[in-house]
Amino acid sequence: MQRLQAFKYELMPNGQQHRDMRRFAGSCRFVFNKALAMQKERFEAGEKKLGYAGLCKLLTEWRNGTETPWLKDAPVHPLQQTLKDLERAYANFFAKRANYPRFKKKGQSDNFRYPDSQQIKLDQANRRLFLPKLGWLRYRNSRDVLGTVKQVTVSQSVGKWFVSIQTEREVEQPRHESGSMIGLDVGVAKFATLSDGLEYKQLWNGGWVIVVPPQNTSRTCPACRYVAKENRKTQAHFECVKCGYSENADLNAARNILAAGHAVLACGESVQSGRSMKQEPAEVSQPAFG
Repeated sequence: MQRLQAFKYELMPNGQQHRDMRRFAGSCRFVFNKALAMQKERFEAGEKKLGYAGLCKLLTEWRNGTETPWLKDAPVHPLQQTLKDLERAYANFFAKRANYPRFKKKGQSDNFRYPDSQQIKLDQANRRLFLPKLGWLRYRNSRDVLGTVKQVTVSQSVGKWFVSIQTEREVEQPRHESGSMIGLDVGVAKFATLSDGLEYKQLWNGGWVIVVPPQNTSRTCPACRYVAKENRKTQAHFECVKCGYSENADLNAARNILAAGHAVLACGESVQSGRSMKQEPAEVSQPAFG
């Protein structure tokens, strides 16, 4: 199976490279906000939004125009990738998977991405990386990069610059026992709680993702199956009003999600849609979500 993995390192740029990375991140932020403002005007006017090809045509005009000629100093592929990110944000919005895209602010998630692997050179032996218009950058090599480099993202955090190198490689498809299955509940007291009470950690085992309906998972008693909103005493505590069973609320929900996941595997159908469910192996062992 193909495994995608990211390797993150701290960069050690010289003074000029540090200044260039700040300018490149600013250029990408400017292009994103300028394109978003234009799309917003078209949306509010009832006009159809421009697609990626139309945005790229405008980007060429901006780079060659008299108002923003400094955009030519930035590498073009990260600028184009910024437009792809905006296009994806709009697609998620119209598909009701995310809110309307927001304007980017300086100093918040400053980054830019090189999507073309042909323009990237990695010299692990000398702990350096070549990126267009930045040249060779040194990085703190904390571990080896495995696989073929696909793309690179440069980002800033608390005054330091980092590089995330995404790779792809072929790994053996692992075999799994059904007993390794876990349920996960996204909660408030804790971001995620597992059915076995452990803290969440992705394991590189190539597991399955099973989506189950979240309805009543936090109100159902796993002991007697009694369902009532009164069972959820507080945001963090579950106590069945019928049999007296009590547990952490998030952990209780995770166990109910796990049970629902087992039911899906048992019948071979999706409990959410009633249709036959074809599952694809993932690169990490992933629990049943609710």
